[in-house]
Amino acid sequence: MRSRGTTPHAPRRRAVAALSALVMGASLAIALPGQATAAARVDNPYVGATAYVNPDWSARAAAEPGGGVIADEPSFVWMDRIAAIGGTPGARGLRAHLDTAVSQGADLFQVVIYNLPGRDCAALASNGELGPTELGRYKSDYIDPIAAILGDPAYASLRIVTLIEPDSLPNLVTNAGGTAGSTPECATMKANGNYEKGIGYALHTLGALPNVYNYVDAAHHGWLGWDSNFVPAAEQFKKAATVEGASVADVHGFIVNTANYSVLKEPHFKVTDSVNGTTVRQSSWVDWNYYVDELTFAQALRTELVGQGFAPGIGMLIDTARNGWGGPSRPAGPGPTTSVDAYVDGGRTDRRIHAGNWCNQSGAGVGERPTTAPEPGIDAYVWAKPPGESDGSSKPVDNDEGKGFDRMCDPTYTGNGRNGFNLTGALPDSPVAGHWFSSQFQELLRNANPPLDGGNGGEQDTQAPTAPTALRATAKSSSSVTLAWTASTDNRAVTGYDILRGGAVVGSTASTAFTDTGLSASTTYSYSVRAKDAAGNISAASAALPVTTEAGGGTGTGALKVQYRNTDSSPTDNQIRMSLQVVNTGTSAVDLSTLTARYWFTPDAGASTFATSCDWAVLGCGNVTHGVRTASAPAPGASHYLEAGFGSGTLAAGASTGEIQLRINKSDWSSFQEADDYSRATNTAFADAPRIGVYVGSTLTWGTAP
Repeated sequence: MRSRGTTPHAPRRRAVAALSALVMGASLAIALPGQATAAARVDNPYVGATAYVNPDWSARAAAEPGGGVIADEPSFVWMDRIAAIGGTPGARGLRAHLDTAVSQGADLFQVVIYNLPGRDCAALASNGELGPTELGRYKSDYIDPIAAILGDPAYASLRIVTLIEPDSLPNLVTNAGGTAGSTPECATMKANGNYEKGIGYALHTLGALPNVYNYVDAAHHGWLGWDSNFVPAAEQFKKAATVEGASVADVHGFIVNTANYSVLKEPHFKVTDSVNGTTVRQSSWVDWNYYVDELTFAQALRTELVGQGFAPGIGMLIDTARNGWGGPSRPAGPGPTTSVDAYVDGGRTDRRIHAGNWCNQSGAGVGERPTTAPEPGIDAYVWAKPPGESDGSSKPVDNDEGKGFDRMCDPTYTGNGRNGFNLTGALPDSPVAGHWFSSQFQELLRNANPPLDGGNGGEQDTQAPTAPTALRATAKSSSSVTLAWTASTDNRAVTGYDILRGGAVVGSTASTAFTDTGLSASTTYSYSVRAKDAAGNISAASAALPVTTEAGGGTGTGALKVQYRNTDSSPTDNQIRMSLQVVNTGTSAVDLSTLTARYWFTPDAGASTFATSCDWAVLGCGNVTHGVRTASAPAPGASHYLEAGFGSGTLAAGASTGEIQLRINKSDWSSFQEADDYSRATNTAFADAPRIGVYVGSTLTWGTAP
């Protein structure tokens, strides 16, 4: 895995259960000849790991024109039926894969667990071999043999990442009754509980192995990104993780976009944008979704899952194998502002006809190559669905794998309720799911983004960017430092920067400014910055810069805190966007009507009057007050502040207000220069925000005032 800097998580508390005799045997206290050294339990299994390259997939990729450029990339091995465990014609079995991984010198192995009873109840192309009631067989003939093999001491040195049952739990949320996409099959699986029981059993059984890291499938933003699905999905995940002996400690993380095509980052518009007073959420493409790409969805879902009781250190994976969407049809910039649909459709890089289309999508490309810790809260970008393996056949094909024909794989089909009755966008002449689809593989190569270099025998981009220069501190307080620097150059393009404090990465950003928070007063810190490109090349670090924080003053103390995430990737556009939530860390309830939060900023040039908006709030925007005030004692980066308050209600001990999405614009819509604003930070997942104040009445109870 290419590393883009390690983002540390909070330690994951995980009780490792005693291993069953089936899995490990009672004699393992004795050193066995040739026994592998046990792999130490780690927070992020991808950090410092060499991942297994599946020779079966690699050979097929290398045999394709140009395929050699990606043939050595690691991907997941799919155990999609009982026969796959022992091996099938043309594909080695699980033990053979593990033996090959050991011989390769790999220390990370990735496997998909995918054979639930009544599998994939809303997609015939990936139906499985087990009937809806065959839970007992799923346990005894599928999970138990897999656990026995993974638990062999010969593989103790491997970190084993398991992807648990794609599509299953999300189907219970959206397709089991009461929606346009509901199916009788999904209603059956919701009623009998066998998806939940099967996943609980898999988590409990595989989670007992000390070198196994379970990641549960969590669909994608185009499936669960609406508020009617988002929280219910997190609740459904919690339910499945606490049955059949499982607990949340058996879940190391979650994965989004498995075998799907949702774009990683939409570069040309944000969900908070508006066109002529109409928000992007109202466009036909977004259709009131709260997310437009997988990164923001994954980070927000992680926050919600922690709130549901999963460990604070859970990590997310994103499948980027087929969501590149490059090639000649990729937009170079935003769409026209004649209407919100023109703006979104003209600028979106995801070129599908509808976000509900999932089968062998025309125009798709290889996405980001497997990468470790690329963003806060993200353990890795991975290739869960190996490029070139079909999603399903475009016409009925007899097979002994239990896989049916789904019209969503037929390019002539005009759709159903799950894709708004649109054409499917599927490629023609596709084989059964999981079989090699050469023409799709070639299209994925052509439309790769970031672009691929060369073909068979081609050269990868190995040139690192230049080191950043002119690193400087543009603002500081008793608890934070804001840095800026001169941009690096690269033979292709610089994609971002890692910020190092004392030699350790503390954050990443795509801009040339960063705010480091949570620091101690009157303390000297040493900073440097390094650049990175799309190929994973990393520059030398900039010259080190020592910065001493201020002595402090006006620091609040109390049983409240505010958490913040930046929802505005551009610090120079005409709006300031943010999401906040207030958390009661005390032992008694707090009257919400007494609370206000202050976000300090400077408008720079342009008008000095402002408008503020609440785009969405868990409490309801009608219960949130907001407005801009002039600071009584202006300071650098803090001449004004946005003050947010609440109309009524109480905040229980240990509870959060939930997310509040806010926006500021000047009356003349001129641009801001946010990089040096006192309260601005660059984190895109919720984190404590010591430079945003929380007041009870007029008393500062959290944060450091400027």
